[in-house]
Amino acid sequence: MGMSASGASGGGGRRGRRRSAPMAEINVTPMVDVMLVLLIIFMVSAPLLTVGVPLDLPQTQAKSIEQDKQPLQLSVDIRGKVFINDTEVDLKELVPKLKAITDARGGLDERIFMRADKKADYGTVARVMGQLSGAGFKRIALVTEVEQGT
Repeated sequence: MGMSASGASGGGGRRGRRRSAPMAEINVTPMVDVMLVLLIIFMVSAPLLTVGVPLDLPQTQAKSIEQDKQPLQLSVDIRGKVFINDTEVDLKELVPKLKAITDARGGLDERIFMRADKKADYGTVARVMGQLSGAGFKRIALVTEVEQGT
C-alpha cells in the first residue's frame, strides 16, 4: 500500500508540471522595425545620390522624353568644363571615351543628352557638339528645364 501511494504521488507530480513546448513562431516585430528604419534612411538619402553636375539649365516648353535605361549625359558647366555623366573629361579625350562607352552600351546610335549651363560659353558648347557630330554621333538631345510662369 505504501508503495502505491508513493508511486502515485511521484507520478502525479510529474504529470502536473508539463514542460512548455519550444516556440515555433517567428516574431516579426523587430524585423518590421528594422525594415521601417531602413526605408526611412533610403528615402532620405536617395535624392542626395542623384545630384550630378550642378547646372542652371535654360527653360523651354518642350515635352520630356520617356526612356527605360540610364541615359548617357554630357554636361558643360559655367566654367567650360566637360563631364560625361559625373566624371570630368578633358576636351581632347571626349570623343575616344564616348566611343568606348557607346561601344560597350550598343553603338553610335545611342542618344546622348547634352546639358549645358545657360551662362556657359557658347563657343565651348558648339565645339563639343561639333566634335560629337564629327565623330559620328547623330542622336544628340539638348536638355532644358520646363519654362515657368509665362
